[in-house]
Amino acid sequence: MTTTAEKSGQFRLGDRTVHRIGYGAMRLSGPHIMGPPADRDGAVAVLRRAVELGVDHIDTSDYYGPHVTNEIIREALHPYPEHLTIVTKVGARRTPEGEWPEALSRDELRQAVHDNLAHLGVEALDVVNLRMPGFAEPVQRSLAEPFEALAELQQEGLVRHLGISNVTPQMFAEAQGIARVVCVQNHYNLVHRADDPMVDALAREGVAYVPFFPLGGFNPIQSAALETVARRLEASPMEVALAWLLARSPNLLLIPGTSSVAHLEQNLQAAARVLGPVELEELDRIGGDGTPDPDL
Repeated sequence: MTTTAEKSGQFRLGDRTVHRIGYGAMRLSGPHIMGPPADRDGAVAVLRRAVELGVDHIDTSDYYGPHVTNEIIREALHPYPEHLTIVTKVGARRTPEGEWPEALSRDELRQAVHDNLAHLGVEALDVVNLRMPGFAEPVQRSLAEPFEALAELQQEGLVRHLGISNVTPQMFAEAQGIARVVCVQNHYNLVHRADDPMVDALAREGVAYVPFFPLGGFNPIQSAALETVARRLEASPMEVALAWLLARSPNLLLIPGTSSVAHLEQNLQAAARVLGPVELEELDRIGGDGTPDPDL
């Protein structure tokens, strides 16, 4: 029987091929990504239902909570299915006030990897993304020192594959010169398309691109236009926005997050939604030609 996630197609992530709709676990922690969730049993149920529906790519970080999300993943899914790829992020930490300062020193990155190993209950991490500073938008700077530190941990066998997050094309090239990069995780969606050239370049190189904020940054006019298309297709705006991303390029891997089983199932329905040329043209007009909207 074909699972829901299988309808989305597949793409290579490290040494595994995963379905193109995965699951982002950030929202499994408490308010503002701090502390425990109000319904821990519900969070466990979401993860188990995701795997039942064919999800084989989970995105997380030990700084969600902190530690809370990884502990819930371990409770729900350990021992992990062989086909499951868990991708985590390092490069930041949480303060008691809920801030996200960078944590890019060699010692901080080593500790972060060991924290992820301990709380997930594994001997090696499938993929570790180096999250560079900047809120939603990358700040051009060298990532050589922190990426070299992660490459050392990879050589020690604690990390299988490396990725980068919140980066420019120049930063990708710098990282690729140090160690193989299997994925890039950046801000990208129907209306925020500054990374269009990077998406296409990575597709040619066989590198996965993982967009975050799939509905973030829409202005009211764009949101209304998307809702109009969604109503006509008898779908939710999120389903249509995710379906557009699936159609955009075969190397896009999606990680929509939710703390609701019903919302999870709705998100995965985007995998089954085929957008025709008319819908794609109309949706492309909502987002423009890839030039960032100065009002966003």
